[in-house]
Amino acid sequence: MTGAALEVLDLAKRYAGRAVVDCLSFSVRPGTVFALLGPNGAGKTTTVEICEGFRSADAGEVHVLGLPPRDRSLRSRVGVMPQSGGAYPGLRAREMLRLVASFAAHPLPPDELLDRLGLGEVADTAYRRLSGGQQQRLSLALAVVGRPELVFLDEPTAGLDPQARRATWELVEALRSDGVTVVLTTHLLDEAERLADDVVILDAGRVVAAGTVAELTASGAAGQLRFLAPAGLDLGALLADLPAGCSATESPAGHYLVEGAVDPRLLATVATWCADRGVLARDLRVQTRTLEDVFLELTGPEPRA
Repeated sequence: MTGAALEVLDLAKRYAGRAVVDCLSFSVRPGTVFALLGPNGAGKTTTVEICEGFRSADAGEVHVLGLPPRDRSLRSRVGVMPQSGGAYPGLRAREMLRLVASFAAHPLPPDELLDRLGLGEVADTAYRRLSGGQQQRLSLALAVVGRPELVFLDEPTAGLDPQARRATWELVEALRSDGVTVVLTTHLLDEAERLADDVVILDAGRVVAAGTVAELTASGAAGQLRFLAPAGLDLGALLADLPAGCSATESPAGHYLVEGAVDPRLLATVATWCADRGVLARDLRVQTRTLEDVFLELTGPEPRA
């Protein structure tokens, strides 16, 4: 593909007169991981379900791999992992995965996929008897076993333990390496920060921020350089060597903060100043905002219903 893997143009959806999705537009580059973020009620799930063809829009356009979401030819090209369900309760995990794999021309090996997601030992257990986390991982396996070109993952690691979460991350990264486009929704912002190439943050059905993780976290980032060293350094002498406009403080003892225009020159100056005095500057780091900082700044700190 040379165009967008997913394109949303002026999308709108209303319920009982309330705009859940309000003139929403974004596009997803092929072969990337795209994170759609927002607080509860922001319109994420509605947007994704329209893109998946499960809901209809009131206005706007959606193109999935260049086609309308309900085009039948997309069934073999798109994988979907819903927040819950997606499997027959009485079928065993292996049976369910093999059934879905049988519909694909070149599926991933079901048993290898089960092992990769830590489901090998419960492969002969009925879906309804699996734990919530096991059901979640099987839903992920069902979404990707057919080697889709585009896969929608709705909260893929919700309720998973750290080992299963990491296995899921590794699978998502492997999908991207294979050229698969991944559209991800998650409330785990460290997950989005690790996985996503591009991010859109929604609030009240509208885009409030869009860009790469680096772009979003760099915007307005504090110019702070922190390091650890023996207490009582001569900060006046340090300031004499620093560029104009910088400040240096120590609080608590042995914890130092330099504020100013943080660039390679400033970093080298601080390191050299310490080295000339026989001081080992430990944990020298540039302080930047996280994706969570950006998210809370844009959507507010209060919980949503």
